[in-house]
Amino acid sequence: MYDVEIEDMEWNEELQAYTYPCGDLFQITKEDLKLGEEIARCPSCSVCINIVYNVEDLHGQEKQQSPRGPPSNPSL
Repeated sequence: MYDVEIEDMEWNEELQAYTYPCGDLFQITKEDLKLGEEIARCPSCSVCINIVYNVEDLHGQEKQQSPRGPPSNPSL
């Protein structure tokens, strides 16, 4: 098993998961991480990676990615 820093993974908005390319595609969701799941498995082989992260970082990213309200109209 290999350790991979979450910073080395890429957030995929469409999949709502962190992805990591190998010969195939490792992926793990924020919900998986919040539930304590730290191992991502390759769907085409037996390789597994251990995701290294801080739970606080996940909460910080959600705040940064939270949707904003509608833009205000300054002409009103």
